[in-house]
Amino acid sequence: MADVRAPRLGARTAAGHGRQLHPGAWWLWSLGLGTAATRTTNPLLLALLVAVSAYVVATCRPDTPWARSYAAFVKLALAVLLIRLFFAVALGSPIPGTHVLVTLPEVPLPHWAQGIRLGGEVTAEALVFALYDGLKLATLLICVGAANALANPARLLKSLPGALYEIGVAVVVALTFAPNLIADVQRLRAARRLRGRPDKGVRGLLQVGLPVLEGALERSVALAAAMDARGYGRTADVPAPVRRTTAALTLGGLLGVCAGTYGLLTAEGGTYGLPLLLAGLVAALGGLRLGGRRSIRTRYRPDHWGVRAWLVAGSGAAVAALLALAASADPDALHPGVVPLVAPALPLWPAAAVLVGLLPPFVAPTPASASAPEEPS
Repeated sequence: MADVRAPRLGARTAAGHGRQLHPGAWWLWSLGLGTAATRTTNPLLLALLVAVSAYVVATCRPDTPWARSYAAFVKLALAVLLIRLFFAVALGSPIPGTHVLVTLPEVPLPHWAQGIRLGGEVTAEALVFALYDGLKLATLLICVGAANALANPARLLKSLPGALYEIGVAVVVALTFAPNLIADVQRLRAARRLRGRPDKGVRGLLQVGLPVLEGALERSVALAAAMDARGYGRTADVPAPVRRTTAALTLGGLLGVCAGTYGLLTAEGGTYGLPLLLAGLVAALGGLRLGGRRSIRTRYRPDHWGVRAWLVAGSGAAVAALLALAASADPDALHPGVVPLVAPALPLWPAAAVLVGLLPPFVAPTPASASAPEEPS
């Protein structure tokens, strides 16, 4: 009779860990889509970017509480869009227009508030301009929400260099605030519904807000205790020459990056901008490498940057690069005019470039289910 044995827990966690994509790849992919959104005001291209991010999130996000924050970012983006339109209606717009939709009562302002008006004529050109502008910011927020839903922030912290560990902890705690807050609100609202109590309206919001605040404070105390127990903030002794070399390389590298970037943005600095930028990056990376000696910590089963991570991150970078190229080659297609008011057209090859962002569902591993065993942190 064959000897059938259950797989060990370590083997299962290792297999689950191997099926997960590097969290940095998801952030680079989403930032690439967000960068592409900043290069255009065409509503059709922006809607296509939102559709791409929504499809990737629906197919690739894991079944975890922090992965359910994408809907909240979509609602936040819609709120930003509505606020932008409200400001265009209430405060007016510098965009001239001839198609008057409605005339609101105008409030007279003192002479020191010249250039600002309350009420008055609301034109179609001003509303369309505000719609394009707000839609660009809303798309950027949705792309950031996609990164929050796809990338595990705890695993992202493990992948940071040792020199950036303290800063990374603060950033990860800030990134997990929104998903944890949303999960607490959903849990408390479900509990109130089960007890037959109202969970909507001002009354429901006030009665849910206090337990959410109490839970956030308890989580903060527990996090501080866990960080202290694990030796957070303790550094190793390194020689003084190494400390001085680290500071010089990091500071010099950052100055080189700033000077090289300025050179690339100006016509006169095109010859020295790129070499100075590359030298600054090399020096900064060297400083971070040496600075990592101060961090006395170990990594348990670190994430590896494999071929799949390169493909996912590269697809987002390709979308950003192709949209930037299209914006310089044909700016009118990516920035439709509002004066005179014309219907936006969908440019074909920029739209095809946005569809490159659909690569992750075909190359990323299948997300693990909630029943799968968690890896130790």
